[in-house]
Amino acid sequence: MALRFGLVGTGPWARDTHGAGLRAGAGGTLAGVWGRAPERAAAVAGALDVPAYESYDALLADVDAVVFSVPPTVQPDLAVRAARAGRHLLLEKPIAVDPAQAAQVREAVRASGVASLVFFTSRFRPEQREWIDAAARTGGWHTASAVWLAALYDPAGPFASGDWRQTEGALWDIGPHALSVLAPLLGPVERVTALAGRGDTVHLTTQHANGATGTAALSLTVPPAARQVLATAYGDSGVHSMPQGFTPASVASAAAIDTLAALVTDGRRDHPCDVDFGYEVVRVLDAARRSLAQKRAVEVAGVDKP
Repeated sequence: MALRFGLVGTGPWARDTHGAGLRAGAGGTLAGVWGRAPERAAAVAGALDVPAYESYDALLADVDAVVFSVPPTVQPDLAVRAARAGRHLLLEKPIAVDPAQAAQVREAVRASGVASLVFFTSRFRPEQREWIDAAARTGGWHTASAVWLAALYDPAGPFASGDWRQTEGALWDIGPHALSVLAPLLGPVERVTALAGRGDTVHLTTQHANGATGTAALSLTVPPAARQVLATAYGDSGVHSMPQGFTPASVASAAAIDTLAALVTDGRRDHPCDVDFGYEVVRVLDAARRSLAQKRAVEVAGVDKP
């Protein structure tokens, strides 16, 4: 089933990742673009050869589903409105930076019965998705590590001016990527210990319900020469490392769009990357934020559930 998608967002990720993904995917067509800055929305819409909508409500009235590419401080209210309007959701990670707001998104999705996915890039990039799925099926992992080091504030980079990233840092921007790999291998996170490093670098130790442990090194502020993405699992079957993600993010976006369309066609709502998982990721990240402030391990169960 080909869905009519509205694109919400006006940055390079909206244009180059989701715009290109909608063109490449078989599961959806791009109806148009809306953004909080009309002139920027018009520029993105022009680049994608679709109309720019004057209002968010006008876009919602004309589509089946919405792809979000907006900051997590802005996304929750827009996502709730879309879900209540009966529109299926492809959400950006993290779905919020506040567990209460994340819960509101989750409850709106549940109440409306719409399909939802959160765009964790590695879970939809083919070579990495296949490795994660195979490792999850294998099981028996005692520990796993994830390293996500970026030089996002390189003046030559497209995301150098991302205000929310400079406020929330690596924990909230790329922490979701690391957790999206660790969780399917090791299971739900029960406890987190976080340690701050140089710049916005954060180191996490995660303790999981089955007794396994994980580690993550996160940074947006390493020198360009030190950029790296690695994930390795250690267990009964030996040592297995995730392949590098050389496939463009737009291909992962197309896969996510096709997956959302398949959920709608099949009448299914559960998926490993649905809003429920997105909500749990926010709870883990909030526990890590508390750990940084309190300088101790924090139970994820202590993060309020609605």
